[in-house]
Amino acid sequence: MYTYIYKHLILFTLITFISCSKKEPEPFTFIQLCDTQLGMGGYEHDIKTFKQAVKQINELNPDFVIICGDLVNNASDSTYTDFNLIKSQFKMDCYCAPGNHDVGNVPTEESLNYYRKIIGEDYYSFENKGYSFVITNSQLWKEDIKGESKKHDDWFKKTIKSINTKEQPIFVAGHYPLFLENYDEVDQYFNLPLEKRLELLNLFEQNNIVAYISGHAHMPIINNYKNIKLVSGEATSKNLDSLPSDLGFRRWQVSRDTIIQSFISLTPPLNESP
Repeated sequence: MYTYIYKHLILFTLITFISCSKKEPEPFTFIQLCDTQLGMGGYEHDIKTFKQAVKQINELNPDFVIICGDLVNNASDSTYTDFNLIKSQFKMDCYCAPGNHDVGNVPTEESLNYYRKIIGEDYYSFENKGYSFVITNSQLWKEDIKGESKKHDDWFKKTIKSINTKEQPIFVAGHYPLFLENYDEVDQYFNLPLEKRLELLNLFEQNNIVAYISGHAHMPIINNYKNIKLVSGEATSKNLDSLPSDLGFRRWQVSRDTIIQSFISLTPPLNESP
């Protein structure tokens, strides 16, 4: 009888440990900021709009901020100094993904090392309240860079598969939208190559990716692929749509059962030319 009780006590303890060790998602909010791109809409103008975005985001007090690439228009010591100075005013963590204006349309060893030295890692992951976030260098998907693209791909696949074993929902962030209107549309400047795009969508579907956030287009592009949210946001520097959107950013409100994103414009409206 004692053996029976002992076995069941061990079983109960094991079940309790497993149930307690699995971290359930908690509600939180984060900000998607796109194309601060100092110098795109006029340098002083873009400094002003980035500072205004920081001010408004600090008032909203989200858990963190993700900037989806094109931090500056022309990467240099002076532009990165200005970017880092304004970024340092955030009262919460701010995570950056590189854009084509940060590392070049065709990245080189020099441009990548420069970004890594001044800004930081160009791909990495972190966790927040039961969710995982994977920050990518989408320029290494846009172009096949010897010694870099395969390394990035291997890291990405290993990372999301490892996270998936923990049953954590995953957000992926990059600079380039996967596509603009249709998942199988032809290749162009604003999307990723079709072969790579289909590969990524398949990986997303298999590995519990709930959303992919990006910038680059300087206009809102909101799609859904097999219940995966694909959202490219408005810029804070200059938008490019024919009916100009307000400059601003997107707020994501995440809970266990719902993921809601909405646009917040800079106030006062700052979409006019300087």
